[in-house]
Amino acid sequence: MRTALAVELNEAEGGDLLTTGEAAALLGTSRQHVVNLCNAGDLPFTTVGRHRRVSRHDVEAVRTRTQRLTRDQLRSLWLSHAVAARLVSDPERVLAHARRNLDKVLVSSARGSAKVWLHEWSQLLEGPIEGVLEALTSRSPRSRELRQNSPFAGVLSEHERREVLAAYGRAHHEDAAR
Repeated sequence: MRTALAVELNEAEGGDLLTTGEAAALLGTSRQHVVNLCNAGDLPFTTVGRHRRVSRHDVEAVRTRTQRLTRDQLRSLWLSHAVAARLVSDPERVLAHARRNLDKVLVSSARGSAKVWLHEWSQLLEGPIEGVLEALTSRSPRSRELRQNSPFAGVLSEHERREVLAAYGRAHHEDAAR
């Protein structure tokens, strides 16, 4: 059970301190494995009393390093990089397009977890452009989920989309041949 001091510290850190058990659940590993990562210096931690606490950000970083992207996730990442390039070159147009798409989907058919991710996109689109770029290009689990519910459909022309997918196919084939 967490002590009042641990809860207070967690709130002061923005609510992102996790117990080793919570970190293990996020990583899909044992609590002992998380302790081993801490002891090896692979996962930074603080101690509260005699208990380790790790930041959610650091756990996500470990998770990102150790999880391989599926083929579909990797293709989505390639397409998102192309969208990010377009966003950098014409931010007003791309953001306006994404907002229109988002408004249509939220009004018409968004349900369940998709609605949660679409609302997160809504917040990102109102914030600094760097947050949108991070969501489009990061390999983090959060960004993977966001990309699965992307409001950027239609930003790339069908021709550009096919070119990106062809380039992905060539690169993926070359990697498999090595």
